[in-house]
Amino acid sequence: MSESPRESPEKSLDSLVLHTTDNAVSWITLNRPETLNAITPDQRERLIQLFSEASADPAVRAVVLTATGRGFCAGADLRGTAVQAERVAGDVARTIRLGAQRLVAAVLDCEKPVVAAVNGTAAGIGAHLALACDLVIAAEEARFIEVFVRRGLVPDGGGAYLLPRLVGPQRAKELMFFGDALSAADAERLGLVNRVVPAGELEKTARAWAERLAAGPTRTLALTKQLVNASLDGDRTAAFAAEAAAQEINMTTADAREGVTSFVERRSPEYKGK
Repeated sequence: MSESPRESPEKSLDSLVLHTTDNAVSWITLNRPETLNAITPDQRERLIQLFSEASADPAVRAVVLTATGRGFCAGADLRGTAVQAERVAGDVARTIRLGAQRLVAAVLDCEKPVVAAVNGTAAGIGAHLALACDLVIAAEEARFIEVFVRRGLVPDGGGAYLLPRLVGPQRAKELMFFGDALSAADAERLGLVNRVVPAGELEKTARAWAERLAAGPTRTLALTKQLVNASLDGDRTAAFAAEAAAQEINMTTADAREGVTSFVERRSPEYKGK
């Protein structure tokens, strides 16, 4: 969560979350620049829908998540959220479970590789949304902020799950305890970001990465993503069993056969995403 500036007149949901598919890449763009792209419940549901559709659509083979303006995502839009003196037990947990956690899970569970192109500030759930992506490219001006502590809040949207796995528990606690802004360069140094580029090169770099992924063996990438995401949650026996099962499934795909055949024939593979 984080607070957001006031917004100008109402826009349609389609204009607040832009979507297009180009060269087998689904481009999802947050478009509320006047609020630093703070997410409303309606936008959240639209994002979840788009990630689900990308998973199921064979014409989509990679996804890019980005935003307009100077902010990537300032967090959840808290305008209109009343501070209640009394709550019914379970209300908050239900809200988080059905809201921020579903959104982050939609990215983690997407069966296509997801590239975050972070153009500016990513705070609160906005930071976790970026970190849930498979690859993160950040503009030099981007910042990552675990803003929750500034509001007296516990991190949500899977932050306490994601951060320790990326930077270790000590660094995660430092970021969450102090809530200081982390520059793109420092985020890259800590391993939160794959690449930092000038703002003018962000879209170009994201497009190049996404189109390279889209030209790859799509089911192989999906299974690899599942293995890596699950690797820190289980023991070696479970990880080895999952690896063997993934290999079994993958070897039934046309892309796997093409990969082996092209190697034997000493040519470049031509993957079809099947």
